[in-house]
Order: sequence, then C-alpha cells, then structure tokens
Amino acid sequence: MQVVLMGLGYIGLPTAALMAGKGIHVHGVDVNANTVETINQGRIHIIEPDLEGLVHYCVKQGLLVASSQPVKADVFMIAVPTPFKEGHKPDLSYVESATRMVLPFLNQGCLYIIESTSPVGTTEKMADLIFSQRPDLKGTMHIAYCPERVLPGNVIHELQHNDRVIGGINEASTAAAISFYSKFVKGSLHATHARTAEMCKLVENAYRDVNIAFANELSIISDKAGIDVNELIDLASKHPRVKILTPGPGVGGHCIAVDPWFIISDYESEAKMIRQARETNNYKKEWVLAKIENTAGELEKTLKRKPVIACMGLTYKADIDDVRESPSMEIFSTLKKKNPGVLAVEPHIRKGSAIPVTGPEEAVQQADLIVYLVAHKSFKKIVTPAGKKVLDFCGALR
Repeated sequence: MQVVLMGLGYIGLPTAALMAGKGIHVHGVDVNANTVETINQGRIHIIEPDLEGLVHYCVKQGLLVASSQPVKADVFMIAVPTPFKEGHKPDLSYVESATRMVLPFLNQGCLYIIESTSPVGTTEKMADLIFSQRPDLKGTMHIAYCPERVLPGNVIHELQHNDRVIGGINEASTAAAISFYSKFVKGSLHATHARTAEMCKLVENAYRDVNIAFANELSIISDKAGIDVNELIDLASKHPRVKILTPGPGVGGHCIAVDPWFIISDYESEAKMIRQARETNNYKKEWVLAKIENTAGELEKTLKRKPVIACMGLTYKADIDDVRESPSMEIFSTLKKKNPGVLAVEPHIRKGSAIPVTGPEEAVQQADLIVYLVAHKSFKKIVTPAGKKVLDFCGALR
C-alpha cells in the first residue's frame, strides 16, 4: 500500500511515521524545503517524544520519504493547517491547495481523506472540486473525513490508541476509510457521515473552550474578591460531581482557540455560549497583561527604572514547543515592545530560533518581576530568590 500524506507538521509527521512503522509506504509532502530535507535525513523539525527514533527507523527502512510533490498512491490524506481569516472566517485555502496538488494523481478505487479540522460541509466541497476537475472519478473513488484527537507530548500513543470518528460522503466511503484506519489504529473506529464527523471535532474543542472559560472567568472573579483561585478550585473539586480546570492566561493552539469560530461562523445566531466562551478566553490575556503592567508600574516607582520582567513560558500549553495562537507569546511580545528588559524563558524552544531565550535559572536571578504564563514541569524545580515579585497565572507553583 502507498499513502500520500499532504502536510508534515504536528499531526501529519507523527501520522506518517505511525503508518510507516506498521509497514505502510508513506510519501509525505510539505511545502517547506527545510522540513523535507530534515525528515529525509531521519530527523524531525518539531519536539514530540518518541517521534524522532520512529522517523529515523522508517526513513532508513525506506518506508517514509518526504517530498515537495505528491505521487500516485492508493490513499491520499490531507493534514494541512486550517486557520481563520479576518473576522474569524475559516480559511480553507490550504486544504483546497493540497487537494488541487493531488488531483492529477488520484485514480479509480483510491481513497481521499481529510484530517484537517474543517467547517461542516468541507469534505463535500472538496468532493465537488475533485469531481468537477476529474469527472472520470465520480462513483469510482472514496472520500471521507477523519479528525485527529491527540494530546501534544503524547501524540504517537494517542494516534494509535484513541477512538476515531470516521465519516464518508457515502456508506462505501466510510467503510473504505474504516478499513484503512484499522491497519494502524487500535482504538475503536466509529462510523458516521462526513458532516457529523466534521461537527464532532469542532464540538469537542468548543466543549473544552467553554470549560476553560469558566475557570478563567472564575480566576478574574476570585482576584477581585481577594480569594486564592487555586485553593478555591481544589476545594470545589472535592465535590464528587465537580471538576474545575486550572485557569491560565487564555487559550492557544491550533484547535481550541480556532475551532469554535468555525461553528460560530456558520451558526452565528445559535452559538451564543460558544461565542461567549471564546470572548472570555480572549479577554483573559488582556486581563493578565493589565495585571503585569500594573505590577511593573508599581515596581518602577520603587526601583526608579523599568523592571526586568521574566516571562516564564511562551508555548500555548505546558511541556510542548508549539507557540501557535499562544496567549503567552502575545503577552510577551506586547510587553517586550514597551520594555526591552523583558526576558523570554522557554525551555522547549530550540536554540537558534527567532526568539532569543534566557535560561530559567538565569532569568529568575536577573528579573525583578517573575511572571509564570505556562506551567512547564521544569519550572517547579526553580528556586525563587528572596525578595522577588512573582505572578503565577497558570498554577505553575502549585
């Protein structure tokens, strides 16, 4: 079996490696020449446990190759970004571009799958595009949608063991996709229609967004009430049917911070709670920024100079290297523009990146104000020197 996988990012590359590790020949395609070169050397361009060894093995065995162009195959998978445009409108240009790239290589009996998070109806739109350009394929190929549901930092395990929702544009397509995923997924495979599968992915992340918004709103209320929100959450969660999440500086990443807008965009009048959650989580980073600036302003009066601020963590969540849609990164960038003495502390960003980072221990020694934005495990080992002002917005010191 030969699989073409379009997009070798945080989901595409682990998926390609998992399939190749099961003996499936995978031809991965990416528009970034450095990504292609790195993978073909048996190395990886992202940080993900257990991935580099698997990629190295698969490349050495000839089961995984990266390229800038697709080839003929039995299965074509689309795993490219789906960001939003101005006004939070979904941007499907990457999915469409990837689909157009594989159009000349599609053949009768092949299987085309979208894994990219997409608005409801996207799979059918791509089917219309394919059949408008290749009418010879209508009724002779299978088209389906199957979203991932993985946790960064544990992607390989979850790709293999988590349940998957698989929806085709018809029953035959669903069956073909289930047969394919059964070759490398041990979790249960749940059959549905493409539209339901698309909505399922969006609903999962909107649900999480709403629950995070509750925690973030609670932290704002607790601050005004003079209550330690972390203690409050611990105590409230002693109730057998209550489990409140840990608040943070907002919500980032390419899923929770983006996917709810796909629902809001298509169902604006109905998605009232989903919109409010998005607005609450977006507001949280503004509230955090104001708290930092107010504290820094008070320190400046005492020090007679702008304080050195250490921003502890820039990624969108703990113990990963992904800064997409990261509220912590946005907070750091805003502070840095106003105060050159703001230090970026991010142990998961590789050396030589565009962001000059300072080591955690060095930063806490230099800083007048230490601001925890991401609860990386390594931060728990840091000993804070006496007399330092500390703000913890993510429960890093719990």
